[in-house]
Amino acid sequence: MIYRSPYPDVDIPTVSLHAYLFEHAATYGDKAALIDGPTGRTITYGQLAVSVRRTALGLADRGFGKGDVFAIYSPNIPEYAIAFFSVAAAGGVNTTVNPLYTADELHRQLVDAHAKFLVTLPQFLDKAIAAAENTFIEEIFVFGTAEGATPFATIAVETDRPITVDIAPHTDLVALPYSSGTTGLPKGVMLTHHNLVANLCQTHRVEQLSQDEVVIGILPFYHIYGMVVIMSGALRVGATIVTMPRFDLEQFLGLLQTHEVTTAYLVPPIVLALAKHPLVDDYDISKLSNVMSGAAPLPEPVATACVERHDMVLRQGYGLTETSPVTHANSRDREIRLASVGFALPNTEYRVVDLTSGTDVEPTQLGEVWIRGPQVMKGYLNNLEAILQIALSVRDFGIARLKGVPLAPGTVATVAEYFGSVHLNNYGRVFDVRTGTNLTLGSNTGKYLGPHTDESY
Repeated sequence: MIYRSPYPDVDIPTVSLHAYLFEHAATYGDKAALIDGPTGRTITYGQLAVSVRRTALGLADRGFGKGDVFAIYSPNIPEYAIAFFSVAAAGGVNTTVNPLYTADELHRQLVDAHAKFLVTLPQFLDKAIAAAENTFIEEIFVFGTAEGATPFATIAVETDRPITVDIAPHTDLVALPYSSGTTGLPKGVMLTHHNLVANLCQTHRVEQLSQDEVVIGILPFYHIYGMVVIMSGALRVGATIVTMPRFDLEQFLGLLQTHEVTTAYLVPPIVLALAKHPLVDDYDISKLSNVMSGAAPLPEPVATACVERHDMVLRQGYGLTETSPVTHANSRDREIRLASVGFALPNTEYRVVDLTSGTDVEPTQLGEVWIRGPQVMKGYLNNLEAILQIALSVRDFGIARLKGVPLAPGTVATVAEYFGSVHLNNYGRVFDVRTGTNLTLGSNTGKYLGPHTDESY
C-alpha cells in the first residue's frame, strides 16, 4: 500500500538553491540574518546577500566553478552560511565535515569527495593541513586569520557584477554531506539544488516559519538537519538565526533568554534537559513557543514533561540525509501526537515493507520504510554497491529490493536515469559508464520489475 501525504502538493520552482533562498533578501535589508551567540557579532540580510555574491565571484576568479567541491570543516558560525551559499551560487558543491573529525577521517572525506578547496577555523588548522596531504586540495582557507592558510574573507571581490553561472537544478549537485546510512563507512550523499529547494518548500507547509521568528542554531550545519531545516529554512523566510559552535546548556539557556528565541530545532537529549534540568528555572525562556525534535526518537514521557513545564508546542519529525532530510512531521495546524513523527510531507509517498518477502505489511506491523519524493537524493558518490542496495527501478514504486536474481538484459537504462553512472549492458551485467567496465557485485544484483515514469524522481 502506498501512503500519501494528507497535504496537497506544493509547487516547487525549478531554480537554484541560491536564487530561491535569496529571492526576498533585499526586503529584509538591515534585519539580522545571523548572530554569533558567544560574541553577538551580527550579519544582516543585506550584508549576507552581498557577501555571498562577491565571494561566489571571487571563487570563480580563483578557478572554482561548476561541479568543483568545497569542504567546510567548521562548527556553527555566521560565516558558515556565507561559505555554503557562495559555493552554491558559484555552481560548486559543498561537502560539509564534522569538525570533531580526526585528520585521518577528514582526509578520507576530502579524497572521496575530490575536494578542491577547504575552509576551517584557526583552532582546527593543524588537523586540516595534515588531512590535506596527498589529496586534491589546492588551497586551504580559514575563517579569521592564521599562519599557513588564506583568510576566507579575502576571496570576496569588490564588484557589483552579477553571478552568471548556468545551473541545472534537477541534476547539478549543491551539497555532499556524508552519511553512514545503516552500515559501513560514511558515504557521500549527492543532493541537487532541486532536492534542497523541494524540501524547503515541503517543510514550509508544516513549519510555517515567518520573518518574525528567532531560531537557535545549535544543531550543526554540517549535518543535514542543521543545514536545511535551520540554516536554509530560516534564511529563506527572513528569520534570525542565533548560532552556537557547540552545545553548553547554560550558554544555550542564556541565548534563548537574551535573544528571545521563539523556535528551536532540537534533538531528544536537549529536549530532556528542557524538561528535567533544574538550571532551566534560572532563565526566562517563555518566548520559546515552538520546538521540533528530530534525528532520534523522543520518548513520549519526556515530550509530555517538556510541554507541561513550558506550555510550548512540541512536535517530532522524521527524515534522513538521503531525503534532504525531512519526510514526515507533525504540523502546527493539525492535532499533534507527541509519540508520532506525524504525516508525510506534501509531494511525498511511502510504503512500509516486510524485509523478507518484499510485500507491504499491515498497519500494526513493523517493516522497512520506502520513500518517494522530490527530496530523495540523486545517489551515493563513488559507491555503486550502495546505490544498488538501495534503488534500481520498480514498476509500482521506483525501488527494487535486491534478491540475488540477475537483472534482465537490455531493459534498464533506468539506473543511469536515476544515478547517472551505471546501466545494464546486453549481457545483463551492471556496467559503470565512468570506467567502461562491468562491475562484479556477487549477490548484489536485483530483479528488474519495469520502469517507473514519474519524472520527479
